[in-house]
Amino acid sequence: MRSVTTVADLRRTLEPSRRGGDRIGLVPTMGALHAGHLSLIARARASCDVVVVSLFVNPTQFNDGADLAAYPRSIDRDAELARGAGADILFAPTVAEVYPAGFRTTVSLSGLTEVLEGAQRGRGHFDGVSTVVTKLLNMVGPDVAFFGQKDAQQALVVAALVRDLNIPTTIETCPTVREADGLALSSRNVHLSPTDRERALALQRALHVADELISAGEHRPEIVLDAARAVLGRAGLEPEYLVLTRPDDLVPVTRIDGPVLALVAARVGQTRLIDNRLITPAPRPNRQVTAPC
Repeated sequence: MRSVTTVADLRRTLEPSRRGGDRIGLVPTMGALHAGHLSLIARARASCDVVVVSLFVNPTQFNDGADLAAYPRSIDRDAELARGAGADILFAPTVAEVYPAGFRTTVSLSGLTEVLEGAQRGRGHFDGVSTVVTKLLNMVGPDVAFFGQKDAQQALVVAALVRDLNIPTTIETCPTVREADGLALSSRNVHLSPTDRERALALQRALHVADELISAGEHRPEIVLDAARAVLGRAGLEPEYLVLTRPDDLVPVTRIDGPVLALVAARVGQTRLIDNRLITPAPRPNRQVTAPC
């Protein structure tokens, strides 16, 4: 694996592969790699000739300076993990490389970014995400980029900006990776105390209850959400949001007649966690209609 820190070196390194028609894959990360990231790298390795892993803690998507300062950073460990998972190139630019003096451009989407994470973290969060992802796609020029379903809203935003801006990259969203007890893997999990680690399991239990009710035929969102909220309450958690939406545009559903995306965010102690689950209702049996004689 080769490590590069500048756009110029990155492009020089990729040029022979690009000329040769190799399929280039990108896995964008903010470091603190865990099994979820490694699954994305493995997916890229299985379908691409060249795998680039970017490592950049993007300051513009943080609305809380303390959260940015506390974000775990371990570049040597991350490099070893990326190498072991099959990365060919580790791109770890500095903030000055990504946002040089005089930088003044922002990529901003509407329609997907004002709700949920956008409402909680501020519109600037997704402006920061959209801008840095657009820059990374332009820096690397990948044929395909890999994102995790755990950040479901982010994945929808990235797919939209690629479509709207005619960026020639396919976005592949890969399943959420969970620990053995069901907790969604997150770089922030390291901040959980043992007690809060146990309480955090209520997020996936709430989603499981929602899944069970919908699979059993419940079509009223308010009933499903009340049951899921009760699970969180028993763990002493108050959700920042807990919603059932259409999977493609995050519009809350008023009746469950098809697949829905259940999304939840809550603070567990001092750590903010998110999770989601795509739920498909069981098909309703067809009723036989007998024609009159």
